[in-house]
Amino acid sequence: MSLESVTESVDEAVSGFFEPIASWLGEVVFYAVPVGGTDLPLIVTWLVVAGLVFTGWFGFIQIRKFRLAVDVVRGKYDEKGSAGEVNHFQALTAAVSGTVGLGNIAGVAVAVSIGGPGATFWMILCGLLGMATKFVEVTLGVKYREVHTDGTVSGGPMHYLPKGLAERFGRNGRTLGKVLAVLASFMILFFGLFGGNLFQVNQSYAQLVSVTGGEDGAIGSSAGALFFGILVAALVGIVLLGGIRSIANVTSRLVPAMAGIYIVACLVVILANVTAVPDAVTAIVERAFNPQGVAGGVLGALIIGFKRAAFSNEAGLGSAPIAHSAVKTKHPASEGLVALLEPFIDTVVICTMTALTIVIANPASLGEDIGGVTITSDAFETVMPWFPYVLTVAVMLFAISTVLTWGYYGLKAWTYLFGRSRTSEVTYKILYTVFAIAGSLLTLQTLIDLADAVLFSLAVINIIGLYLLAPVVKRELDSFTEFVRARKAGGGTGGGDDQEPEKTTV
Repeated sequence: MSLESVTESVDEAVSGFFEPIASWLGEVVFYAVPVGGTDLPLIVTWLVVAGLVFTGWFGFIQIRKFRLAVDVVRGKYDEKGSAGEVNHFQALTAAVSGTVGLGNIAGVAVAVSIGGPGATFWMILCGLLGMATKFVEVTLGVKYREVHTDGTVSGGPMHYLPKGLAERFGRNGRTLGKVLAVLASFMILFFGLFGGNLFQVNQSYAQLVSVTGGEDGAIGSSAGALFFGILVAALVGIVLLGGIRSIANVTSRLVPAMAGIYIVACLVVILANVTAVPDAVTAIVERAFNPQGVAGGVLGALIIGFKRAAFSNEAGLGSAPIAHSAVKTKHPASEGLVALLEPFIDTVVICTMTALTIVIANPASLGEDIGGVTITSDAFETVMPWFPYVLTVAVMLFAISTVLTWGYYGLKAWTYLFGRSRTSEVTYKILYTVFAIAGSLLTLQTLIDLADAVLFSLAVINIIGLYLLAPVVKRELDSFTEFVRARKAGGGTGGGDDQEPEKTTV
């Protein structure tokens, strides 16, 4: 029996078993109501409303504290002796590597092709709102993290939900928090294996095959797929064994490199059509409020833009706090401020650059059908015929960085569920690398769809916790603000404000 027939049989068997489950859960999580001639997914509304609430609650913190956030990333307010494993910049790049991916390339093209240029405006707005949500969840991630005896750190919703709710509401809060923590861990682990690992490897392999002669090319065979999967698995396994320090060292170089390559490519297209820039910007703004040919009109364009932004930056899903919790700091809110830069980089900068490039280049494929990465690739190809090869490099970098970060997220979920023993951790790392190999051989689309639904169901649990714990975040912000004032005034650490974040040593 050939390898192709085996993989096809596995795909069919998995799809046949999980398809009813994936279909049901997808209908529940992504339930949409008809509004103004288009469908409004309630989960997107849930995420956007959270962004609005936290933006108001913290007084437009994404604008007021933007410069301070940049200063924190630069290390201006670092303190010696802070618990943690990585610096602010490394924590930021590790978390960004989990969100910046194919959604920034293909997802934006989908938004523009369905919602027109105006969808870009609403996508940017959603990204700006998501900055406030990221601030809240990451501040809690650092506040309630666990610093282990070996110096490693664990954080995320599986830690701040039980601890934070117990602190505020006593025994009942602790019980509820523990139940939510187990559910959150399972959801993060499931998505990590299928969405953050298998899907990324599968799509990067598909792009590589497309530029090397297709199925008849050098690596189009099953043997080529197996070799690619083993190579990626080996790279991921080596880095994953080193923990968050190793991942941060890689992503702190990989993320700027991949973002740099992609942004430079966008600028090349934009500068080559510089006279079209004013009209493109005008089209984005005007068609946000007067879209042409978009189902649902203005509301349709708004929903499409919000949906793509929510899927892109993951604000409110509870994943990013896992990476940020490993930061070296004594002030949880300092890393919360760093985290609010994530949606800005992911959605406001990279997604906007993609959309502007597509609108300016206006590739022929844009008007043919609803497409993804091909529309983006065609837009670049109008100026750079060789761009598919550059896009392949970008996709590879995006995919590998995402696999690495979600490998770490999944590890923290796994150890919360099954313990931190060496055997437990090695078991997970072997399982994760095996999934990377499978990614180049299998599609398992049904499981990937199920993973998407599972991850976004986490947003329901996570955001409820964020609302309940927002007063804690307010206190942490006030504490860090006082510390900054004292530092600027030359008052040293700011006295009693320079306290260790609450942590548990295990």
